[in-house]
Amino acid sequence: MAIKRTKAEKKIAYDQKLCQLLEEYTKVLIAVADNVGSKQLQEIRKGLRGDSIVLMGKNTLIRRCIKVHSEKTGNKDFLELSNLLVGNVGLIFTKGDLKEVREEVAKYKVGAPARVGLVAPVDVVVPPGNTGLDPSQTSFFQVLNIPTKINKGTVEITIPVELIKKGDKVGSSESALLAKLGIRPFSYGLVICNVYDSGSVFSPEVLDLTEEDLMDKFASGVSMVASLSLAISYPTMAAAPHMFLNAYKNVLAVALETDYSYDHADKIKEYLKSHLGVIHDMPSQMAH
Repeated sequence: MAIKRTKAEKKIAYDQKLCQLLEEYTKVLIAVADNVGSKQLQEIRKGLRGDSIVLMGKNTLIRRCIKVHSEKTGNKDFLELSNLLVGNVGLIFTKGDLKEVREEVAKYKVGAPARVGLVAPVDVVVPPGNTGLDPSQTSFFQVLNIPTKINKGTVEITIPVELIKKGDKVGSSESALLAKLGIRPFSYGLVICNVYDSGSVFSPEVLDLTEEDLMDKFASGVSMVASLSLAISYPTMAAAPHMFLNAYKNVLAVALETDYSYDHADKIKEYLKSHLGVIHDMPSQMAH
């Protein structure tokens, strides 16, 4: 028979486990665990087994462990995690690819009935069609103003009806009707809300960025820097190629307008003489 540990012993064991995780891992996904049951968590842990560990616990206890670990090791990076421990959240420590781990976690969503008092996370629409209910059940539909007709001895909903709006609380009538129709409109699972990676914290949407997206954003940023630099005549690495090109155009324009010349300007002058027969009409265009 296993010896039951005291609360103090459990806290010490939890401290040791969390400190070990903080030593071994540099990447953490912070996940909201509202309406997630223990069986569902167990399935998620099985799915992530190998390179990831799911840790649940009281936020105050986790904050204290992080603070103690920071003071002992001098590593202040994980203190960023403390500010993210708000509400019912858990930590997923991983050595794998952050995007792949998030996608794996998203697979373990479980359908749930619309219980009375729950705040709807999504709009609930009852589709048209045969309900399989006998005509004596029409009172449920009448209370909720759902248009129906009797077809072959059963109740049929004639049009789609928005039964519950996102953010509204589920009432007893809505809950009873959805239960009778066998509709489980909600699904719950761990939802990644923040990502921690080696001292940096960012939104999980960043994980969806591709290399092409990053290159586009970088190119857009460089273009903006170059435009601003050129507008105020302030040299930067981004604007340097444009500045050199513009300066060269000015030098070439001066060479075409005057007797001053150099090798490349001589070639341009010869080209203009042989093909256009003029030189002096071009400088103002070249300068611009």
